[in-house]
Amino acid sequence: MPRQQALSPSHVPWRYVFGPVPSRRLGQSLGIDTIPLKTCNWNCVYCQLGRSEPLIHQRREYIPREAILTEVKRALAERPPEAIDWVTFVGSGEPTLHSGIGWLIREVKKLTDKPVAVITNGSLLYLPEVREALAPADAVLPTLDAGNPDLYRKINRPWPELTFERLTSGLRAFRAMYAGKLWIEVMLVQGLNDSEAALRELAAVLQRIGPDQVHLLLPDRPPAEVWVKPADEEGVLRAIAILGDVAEIVHPREGAFDLSGFDDPIDGVIAIITRHPMREDQICRALAAWMPQEALDSSLARLEASGRAQVVERYGVRFWSAAPAHYPSSQQSFRTQPKP
Repeated sequence: MPRQQALSPSHVPWRYVFGPVPSRRLGQSLGIDTIPLKTCNWNCVYCQLGRSEPLIHQRREYIPREAILTEVKRALAERPPEAIDWVTFVGSGEPTLHSGIGWLIREVKKLTDKPVAVITNGSLLYLPEVREALAPADAVLPTLDAGNPDLYRKINRPWPELTFERLTSGLRAFRAMYAGKLWIEVMLVQGLNDSEAALRELAAVLQRIGPDQVHLLLPDRPPAEVWVKPADEEGVLRAIAILGDVAEIVHPREGAFDLSGFDDPIDGVIAIITRHPMREDQICRALAAWMPQEALDSSLARLEASGRAQVVERYGVRFWSAAPAHYPSSQQSFRTQPKP
C-alpha cells in the first residue's frame, strides 16, 4: 500500500535541501545545495546537469547561509536518524563557490553526529581560504579526470584561469593539511581518459597527491554531450590495474528516493532532479510509495506539463532533469562565454 504523504509541518517548500537520495559512496545522503542551478566554473563533457552556460567563477553568498541552515535543521528534525547515512554538500554546480560553505559545514556538524561530506570539483583548493573552509568535513570528494593540462581542458572545460597546475597543487596542499577522508573521483570516459597512456599520466599525479581512495565512476546519468560514452569493460579493468590498490570502481546504487516533506510528491521529484537526474523507472518507483499505481501515468503527465522538468534521452534511456538545464541534442559546438 502507498504511504500517506508526510507533509511538512510548516508547509514551506524545500529549496536547498533534498533527499535523502541513494549515493554511490555515501549510502542514503541528505543533500545540501548551496548555489543556483549550474553555477559552476567547469563545464564537464559528462556533467549530468547539462552544460554550464555561462561559466561562473565568482565566490559569494549566492543564497543566505542562515536560510540554508534553517532548512537543514528542519530536515534533520523531520527525518528519522536511520534514514540518513551522510549529510552531503552537493548540488547543482560547484558548492565551494558559496563563500559561506565553511561556516555551514561547521554549523551542520553542531546539529548532527552524521558524517558530513563535500562533493566538489576541487578547482578552488589552491585558495587557502577554501582549504580551511573544507577542513572540518569528514570526507571531501574532489575530481581529477586527467593527468595532463590538455586532457584536463578537453574533459572539464574549466574557467580559463583554472589551470591544471592550480588544480593539482591545490589537491596536494589540501592533502597535506586535511585530516579527514580524501576520496578523489575519476570519471572514465571512453576514448578520452581510458587509454594506457592517459591512465599512467593520471596515476603519476595521483601518487603525488596521496588520496585515501580513488573512486572510478562511469557516466551512467545523462551526460551534457551526446557523444560521451562510459569506458568499456576493458577500459575499466585497465584503470583498476594502472591506478593501483587505492582505486575501486563505484557502481550506481539503487535505493529509495525520499519524497517526504512535500505537499505534492511531484514537488519532491523536482527538488531531486534539479540536482540528481532520475531515470523514468526510478521516478515511478519513488512515486509508487506515495500514490496508487493507477495514478502514476497522470503524475508523469503532470510532471511534464509543469514546465519545470524535461526528458533527456541518453544511452536509449529516458532521464528526467530540471527544465532550465541545457542538454544539446546533437554535437553542437560549445560556445559559452565565461562570466566573472
